Amino acid sequence: MPLIPVVPDNHSHLLAEFDCLDPLLSALRLDSGRLKCTCLAVSKKWLALGTSAGGLHLIQREGWKQRLILTHKEGSITQVVCCPHDEDFIAVATSQGLVVVWELQLERRGRPERVSVSWEHRGHNITSLCWDTSTLRVFVGDSGGKVSFLRAGSSKLGKGSAFVIFPVQTVTTVDSRVVQLGYQDGRLLVSSLTRCYLCDTDREKFWRVGNKERDGEYGACFFPQNRGLLVGQPPLLYCARPGSRIWEANFNGEVLSTHQFKQLLACPPLPLITYRNEPKYNLAQKSSQSVAFPKLLPFGDQNLLSWTDSAIYIFTPQNGQVLLWTDVKDLADVAVYRNELFCLHGSGRLSHFCLLSAERCVEHLLRKESWTLAATVCCMFQHAVTTSRARKSIPIDRLEHLKCQLSSTTHPELISQLEEVITKLEPLESAASSRRSSISSHESFNVLDCGIYRVISRRGSQSDEETSSLINQSMSEEERLKEFSFAQEEDQVDHDPQSSDRMEADRSEQGMQFHLPLSFRPKPPRIALQAVKDSVSSFVKKTTEKISTLQMNSELWQRPDLRESGQTETLANTSPYSEETENDVYDEMSNTEADMQELRSATERAVSQIQDPLVLLDPVCLGEALLEWLPVLERILGPADPRSATASDSNLDGSGEEKLERDCLNTCSEQQGEPPEIVTEERKESPDVGEEEASCDNQQRLVSMENVTTCGDPPEPVRVVSPKPVPSDLQANLSELATLFTELSCFRNQREALGCMTFLRRYFFLLDQERVRRMCMLCYPKQPEMKNSFVEAMLDLTQSSKVVEVIQRGDLLKSLRSLRELQPWGAPPLLAHLHRLYEKHGEAAVRSFSQFYPTITPADVMMMAQQSHFLPYLDNLVQSRAEEHRLSFLQSLLEPESLKQDWLELALTHDAPQHCDTLTADGQPRWHSHCFSWGYGRLLSLLIRLPTDFSSKQKMAETCSTHGYWMGYLHLCSELQRRTEAFATICQLDDISLLEEPDGVEPQTLDEWKLLIQLSQQYSKDGDSQQVTDVNGGSWSNGSGDYEGKISPESLTLMLARTAGPDRALAVLEECGVQVVLSAHSKLVCELLRVAEKRQRAMIQTMLERCDRFLWSQHA
Repeated sequence: MPLIPVVPDNHSHLLAEFDCLDPLLSALRLDSGRLKCTCLAVSKKWLALGTSAGGLHLIQREGWKQRLILTHKEGSITQVVCCPHDEDFIAVATSQGLVVVWELQLERRGRPERVSVSWEHRGHNITSLCWDTSTLRVFVGDSGGKVSFLRAGSSKLGKGSAFVIFPVQTVTTVDSRVVQLGYQDGRLLVSSLTRCYLCDTDREKFWRVGNKERDGEYGACFFPQNRGLLVGQPPLLYCARPGSRIWEANFNGEVLSTHQFKQLLACPPLPLITYRNEPKYNLAQKSSQSVAFPKLLPFGDQNLLSWTDSAIYIFTPQNGQVLLWTDVKDLADVAVYRNELFCLHGSGRLSHFCLLSAERCVEHLLRKESWTLAATVCCMFQHAVTTSRARKSIPIDRLEHLKCQLSSTTHPELISQLEEVITKLEPLESAASSRRSSISSHESFNVLDCGIYRVISRRGSQSDEETSSLINQSMSEEERLKEFSFAQEEDQVDHDPQSSDRMEADRSEQGMQFHLPLSFRPKPPRIALQAVKDSVSSFVKKTTEKISTLQMNSELWQRPDLRESGQTETLANTSPYSEETENDVYDEMSNTEADMQELRSATERAVSQIQDPLVLLDPVCLGEALLEWLPVLERILGPADPRSATASDSNLDGSGEEKLERDCLNTCSEQQGEPPEIVTEERKESPDVGEEEASCDNQQRLVSMENVTTCGDPPEPVRVVSPKPVPSDLQANLSELATLFTELSCFRNQREALGCMTFLRRYFFLLDQERVRRMCMLCYPKQPEMKNSFVEAMLDLTQSSKVVEVIQRGDLLKSLRSLRELQPWGAPPLLAHLHRLYEKHGEAAVRSFSQFYPTITPADVMMMAQQSHFLPYLDNLVQSRAEEHRLSFLQSLLEPESLKQDWLELALTHDAPQHCDTLTADGQPRWHSHCFSWGYGRLLSLLIRLPTDFSSKQKMAETCSTHGYWMGYLHLCSELQRRTEAFATICQLDDISLLEEPDGVEPQTLDEWKLLIQLSQQYSKDGDSQQVTDVNGGSWSNGSGDYEGKISPESLTLMLARTAGPDRALAVLEECGVQVVLSAHSKLVCELLRVAEKRQRAMIQTMLERCDRFLWSQHA
């Protein structure tokens, strides 16, 4: 990681993104290509999102929960604005020129109502909306320059007000399109393409702001003066001008000054602090910028905001300076509330930024445990972090803790830069001086060695008032230092009530009326002594137990240097126990070293064997090499169960291999129903049998060992931590061999697969997690217990992660944000966290898993989720791609190819019409059943269009026919050249549009036309009385003669007449033997076709004659 450049001292603020709104858009289905967010507005309570389908989503900002959806059939939403003084009202503009004022009525728990509607701007694009600051009045500006306002009636205004319809009034019409509107204290500000106009709406007076015109989109706004000495002063006006200039005018429209920002913007853009990418700051000086500010908004208390499609600019107009500017790509719209920005991008994505000082940004990042970003901001804004003022929000100990959280392997340069920043930190002078002044009021004090201030009052005693003030001051200081608690402090268990009582007693015995929270103050002696006593008693209790797998180093058993008399007495009482166990510990240590040496030798021997290609590529030889290594691993790192402990402690039982053979015989005898003692006696009496058993094949011995492990016993607990310390070089070889053995034994018969599962649970701490994950994906259909064991192990391994706490709180958005902060992801740990999310939130969590692709694949989600929950995930994943890439992307997901058929059947059986609605009793298409909507129709249309072989298409066609998905069935019949079946299905569906659509099956020869006419006559006779009920509950009659889309011999004759001519069509009818009585309309159409055909022939003849004459003239 390169060195982080330092930002100049004149930059103190930045924009930071702490929240991700992508899951919110995904939950609202606003992240697809079909439905997008078009505009937004924000208030204290609401985030309003307008969509291209005419819906307005009202999101409650507290918890980001959707509360309401307001629908509009008058076009897409183009503008939305919340009422600033009553959040129960919201104004909306649509693409057709409609303006609607909604009253939400949330306080009375009523249904939202349209309290005012305006069609004054029909046919024009509404470009700006603005609320009156005191009344329920909305000003509207459009592309034609018209400005109007409409009032909203409401029961809040008094009795009968809700029934009054106020007329829409036109305020003025300016010379060009309205760019921006603003309203403040009875005056309306209108910014057009050429000028700014100020209107007194009460007196109906108008005047221009400034004398010079302009050409282009330039914004304007009021700027309230509500800080300090300016409170009560009339607001100012700011109007954008060409060349990065802004006019400042008074409330009467008189220009006071011109702010020139062209040269001030000749500086590098400040980085955007976000989790999406690393902040980068380029020190290279930029040239001056000539920017046209299309909108101006007051931002915060003293800032002015503007933006273009590629950058955000924030100014401080009081001193004419640029607070910051930063690059933001593809900006379409911006809404602000106090110091928060909500940005809508051209792609439909939302961003949520906050304007903060550098030290406050670091404080927020530390709260969210974004260690790398926090350290980067500290190094980048050193001038702001090192000041003494910053110690109030970023104490020194927090920065030290931040440094400890960074990895020395991945961020060495960042750690070194952070250390330099820490050395430059200034102490908190204000707190120290206030403490000194408080204590100096007692006229005399001194500091003890333990850090306690001893106060000597010349007045002889302290007053209660002075004492309480000092206590309050120290407590407030302590609360401030504890305000930002670390994550590990939250995980600490509660103290024992007895110990807390002792602490209170000790504190009272010291005779101090107050305490100061000093970092160098030691613990009271009695508390320290009690802690030592507790640790020593715990130590004695552990050493008296039987040591089975505990391995300890010799330096851990050195006697501590104890100086207190109480400690000496305690150790004197416990010394006999330590002397009794000391020899056992040394014996155990020597045995451990010998075992590790033996395991290393066996491992190196097995590694050298499998390096031979002849052994590695031969499963039999590879299995034999691993079986020679396996007993050593089982004896040294295996679980400590009673049988293995007895075998290892008894010298008569023999070696580990003999014990393995004896377990094999015991298992075989138990399976045959004989007691184990009989088998043992038979073995002793017949040594020949023993020799034969000793020469058994290693493969049979492995099977017997697996049966001993799994026969009739519950599964072993998963071991994710090694029972003994293993050197790193040996750990790598053991991991390779253990993973290889698991993969080799996984794809055998079911009898051995149980042994594979046992091996996985027993030695998971040795396995390569990614390889085991891929193995579980391949063997999941036949061996799902392997996947369950793997997930159980990963859940146990990731239990200590801080993300688990966030997931357990039940907030899905915060959980997903915490997972994104873990980037770069590892698939196995991320899969464990997603399992927790799925167990907590179900389908809502699965829908958001598409953002983790390709780390988490559909195969992972299939193993995790139910089939009904997997389909929304797959649909969201495919729809997240551009429309032209969806087919190829879906093809890339189909590994193996058989998944296509599985996913097709899955999509046809979930959120689908009932079979009785699409199929008759004999399995034929029901009339107009292709009009039913399928929940996963988009996914189905992609699946049937995927390239595949002939047999697979036949199988897919039969599946579509079985489930009544007739649109897919017709498409597949067309590709399979089964045109007769397609025509029969179309006649049964009785929809002539299926023969005319671009994807329809249109007859190509006269024979097909004859077949189609005959089929239509057959099915029209059979289905005259058939009726079906549509989705909305209405009924259609198949025999209604006024239905234009009906398939009948007459309609087909007219269709053929348009293609081949009316005479040829009537001849085909006679050949088919179909007697059709044409209606008057059909006869008229045939006559018109004959006339058109004759004229066309005459025109062709005339053109040919002219061409012939021209050619002969050229020849002559």
